[in-house]
Amino acid sequence: MPDKPVLFWFRRNLRIGDNPGLAAAAQSNAPVIPFFILDEKAEAATGGASRWWLSRSLAALGKDLQYHESRLILRKGRFSEEIARLATETGAKALYFTRGYEPDIVQLENVLNSDLRDSKIDCKRFGGQLLVEPEHIANASGEPYKVFTPFYKTCLGKETIGEIASTPGKIAAPAEWPDSASLQDWALEPSRPDWASGIRKYWSPGEEAATARLASFIGEALENYAEGRDYPDVDGTSRLSPYLAFGQISPRQVWHAVKHAAHRETGLDSGAKSFIRELYWREFSTHLLYHWPSLPEKPFRPEFAQMPWKKSKKHLNAWQKGKTGYPIVDAGLRQLWAIGWMHNRVRMIAASLLTKHLLIHWREGADWFRDTLVDADLANNSASWQWVAGSGADAAPYFRIFNPVIQGEKFDPKGDYVREWVPELANLPGKHIHAPWNAPEDVCKQAGVTLGKDYPFPIIEHKRGREQALEAYEFVKAAAG
Repeated sequence: MPDKPVLFWFRRNLRIGDNPGLAAAAQSNAPVIPFFILDEKAEAATGGASRWWLSRSLAALGKDLQYHESRLILRKGRFSEEIARLATETGAKALYFTRGYEPDIVQLENVLNSDLRDSKIDCKRFGGQLLVEPEHIANASGEPYKVFTPFYKTCLGKETIGEIASTPGKIAAPAEWPDSASLQDWALEPSRPDWASGIRKYWSPGEEAATARLASFIGEALENYAEGRDYPDVDGTSRLSPYLAFGQISPRQVWHAVKHAAHRETGLDSGAKSFIRELYWREFSTHLLYHWPSLPEKPFRPEFAQMPWKKSKKHLNAWQKGKTGYPIVDAGLRQLWAIGWMHNRVRMIAASLLTKHLLIHWREGADWFRDTLVDADLANNSASWQWVAGSGADAAPYFRIFNPVIQGEKFDPKGDYVREWVPELANLPGKHIHAPWNAPEDVCKQAGVTLGKDYPFPIIEHKRGREQALEAYEFVKAAAG
């Protein structure tokens, strides 16, 4: 009698390498049935750009599994119902999966564990998406950290990152495969209109592409990462975020590769330290979401429930379309729309303008990013937006209100980033490109720019926006007593 198979559930761990759960399933001496479920209700909050990435990622994963003499079964329906159906169809004796940290997933995993054990099916949960699990980090009082720096120092103090899990060779296949849906039938990619052409040109989802991107980053940008990551006009960041968000590379793989490179080659220490700090910011965001599941909806600092946010579809629409009149902000929003990604420094500047100058709720910005980013991640998106808005954990001081002109002049000094993404300003000289309204009329004319026609005047004057934000924050302070 053939051995009963085990099920391996792929979710946001779409890789074969350093996948502890998959490695354990492959070593179980039982046939393995890898599967992915598209739960439309659970995926309702998934944005269009992420759905495109998911489609390409599932195709890549399916090909990778074929190399290991296996295949990826696709099912559509509610998670719990489809898993139960698969278990019944295949006579599976166990379910293996990588744990998640989002509130709905945490609850689902607990229900699955109970239901499957009642059905005499083992439920085996593994880590692999974080360097340190949330239960393993606490302050002196045994409570989760609310401030990043002590969290980071504690992580470094006990920094024993496990070895990378072995990559399976051949993955034992069942005698008979269950039915699978067609990826094409799911229609995850846009068609009419096809807005993903820029994303297709810029990104290659998949585990192989993730590994190549990591190698390229270490070889070309790690040395100058500490400084270069702030300048959007140069390729100074890792651009690993979507691969990490979809689990096509693990943070442990990244950590080991960066540490090894810094040990092997002199001159990389500063960049490596700075980059690993960013990895831990990602960890911190996930820890916050795990311990405070209301993070995506409610202000982390309760007093910010009194924040007098404004509702302006006109202002929100201008911001989304990159027509605020502030070139560095508009360049970022247009880059986001074109390629599904925005440089991190510009994300902060753009978020500050929305939440502070315009006093539009951070959730509006978070929703837009969720829909348009290929690296959309609930924890990082929620924590980062709240951080900029001042309502989050370890938030920037409320009086830190970015001046978008100064930020542009400092981090895009020649204006090359703006020229790439706001082409109507391409012929303006660098000294005027971040504040075209201050350029002499003859300079604008020579550059072919008519303000108010070719490019808008600022949506709000910086001084007024800053005063408005400070008034709102003082109101919050007063309301909190």
